[in-house]
Amino acid sequence: MKNFFKALLKKPKIIRLGAWLIARYITLVYKTSSWQILGEDIPQQYWSQNKPFIVCFWHNRLLMTCFAWQGPGLFRMLISAHADGKIIAETVGFHGIKTIPGSSSKGGATALRKMLKALKAGDTVGITPDGPRGPRFKVSDGILALAKLSGLDVVCVTYATSRRKILGSWDRFILALPFSKGIIAWSGPLSLGRDCNDTEIEAFRHKLENQLTSLTQKADTLCGVPPVA
Repeated sequence: MKNFFKALLKKPKIIRLGAWLIARYITLVYKTSSWQILGEDIPQQYWSQNKPFIVCFWHNRLLMTCFAWQGPGLFRMLISAHADGKIIAETVGFHGIKTIPGSSSKGGATALRKMLKALKAGDTVGITPDGPRGPRFKVSDGILALAKLSGLDVVCVTYATSRRKILGSWDRFILALPFSKGIIAWSGPLSLGRDCNDTEIEAFRHKLENQLTSLTQKADTLCGVPPVA
């Protein structure tokens, strides 16, 4: 049975249908929930200048993040090229978000080049620093290399909802439920100089982990739900 479902997920029509259903679901969640945006002035300063930046969010907060993007220009997400990644790519595509296939664990160098090219062209790039396979809430090397080579700011974003289901996946994925109180929160920016040394890179890693974790915990608390560990 497991092999049967794996085979289904390789069929483009099945992927497209699954993505369409998920896209309709998250639209339902968004439209039936009341949302508050915290720190909206942070991305707004980049949007007003059409200035690209790097957006980061934990992997378990993927579902509703596409609604955080309200700016001009293109927003591209780094998404795994695996079957589940293809469904995510198709899903966010229904909401006007482009994707860059790849991950820090497979095809990392190619994905890095594509992200740098997108940023140079003026697009903003989104990345889950603990994706696609974890460890959960730990910043991998990919976003550090992107921040260093591009010289651009990193801005954190997250969301939380008062009604949710926590799935049993490695990232404890958050499935937002309709008719919720919702929070979308931004913080930052953080930057990493092109001439930084290893010590500065590690300090940046910890600072980014702490800021994104604190932001996510704050959003959960404001929605009246316990933070996800």
